[in-house]
Amino acid sequence: MNYQGEPDYKHGSAERLGVLLLNLGTPDAPEAPALRRYLAQFLSDPRVIELPKWKWWPILHGIVLRTRPAKSAEAYRSVWDHHGEGSPLLTIARAQQKGLQERLSEQMAGPVTVALGMRYGNPSVPSALHELREAGARRVVVLPLYPQYAGATTASTLDAVFDEFMHWRWVPELRTINQYHRDPGYLDALAASIQEHIDEHGKPDKLIMSYHGEPKRYLLNGDPYHCHCYVTSRLVAERLGLSEDDYMVTFQSRFGPEEWLKPYTDETLKALPGQGVKHIAVICPGFSADCLETIEEIGDENREYFEEAGGETYHYIPALNDRGDHLDALARLVRQHTQGWVEHSEFDAVEDQRERDRVHANALKIGAKQ
Repeated sequence: MNYQGEPDYKHGSAERLGVLLLNLGTPDAPEAPALRRYLAQFLSDPRVIELPKWKWWPILHGIVLRTRPAKSAEAYRSVWDHHGEGSPLLTIARAQQKGLQERLSEQMAGPVTVALGMRYGNPSVPSALHELREAGARRVVVLPLYPQYAGATTASTLDAVFDEFMHWRWVPELRTINQYHRDPGYLDALAASIQEHIDEHGKPDKLIMSYHGEPKRYLLNGDPYHCHCYVTSRLVAERLGLSEDDYMVTFQSRFGPEEWLKPYTDETLKALPGQGVKHIAVICPGFSADCLETIEEIGDENREYFEEAGGETYHYIPALNDRGDHLDALARLVRQHTQGWVEHSEFDAVEDQRERDRVHANALKIGAKQ
């Protein structure tokens, strides 16, 4: 194995904290070739599709990647400039990175760098980790922006991080934030966004909390995602003073013929008007940033289902995105997970600088480049 080293590393240089902010990803462009690359990477992940290769790959390469890219590209084109700068997920993620960097730089005693990576597509997980290495990060907190843990999202993202470190000579200290589905700051931000909507538009007949689905088989095999979704929903409802009749938990975005977590969002919205529910608001607490699945699927497609079935008033409540209270919650989460790590300001003590100078001099004596 030829491990990636750092021949240009300056021995004795100051260290800093690195924060690796991660999300699912986005294609590079709303065009079929870009979608084919993106979907090939995404749907080849065994964490996402838990089927034997001999069974899944003929379907993936013989059917899915021949038909789905063009259809998905059309859907992506409908949302691509939703936030004015191309991919909505990436645009929002950049704003989240910037906001988190500003907060942590103010709140942490030592230097900190926040890097952004995507599990699929660009910027890649390896490129984000290389950015942290270039910045001198020797302690890294990994923050996948999935509040509810799932093997297909959180675990897959951590796989990508660990796979990259398998090729490094100098692996940093590492801490991972696996979920934050009951974090008070996150829950408060969700409740605040819902209450703001109610204050402006009135209380709906039913609040729908729609989460991305997964095959029921994953739940039966021990995935905690379903439980985390219900915990988040209950705690948000308690903050808002909602009764069990005031809200529902549903699951969206199913793919393939097998049974997924129920109730399905689309079928629920088609049925509610017939039950006398004419005014609804939908929020997607599992999505930290708006994307195709929220803007197009929930904001447009499911709106049509509801209205065609006789619904009268439909509102989508945006994801937390780069709201200040959301970024405040993420900053607190990072600080919580760095407890016990000694923080050093870059030049906080004369003795620290003297020690770095001695280390640097000793390394130069035995042939280090700098």
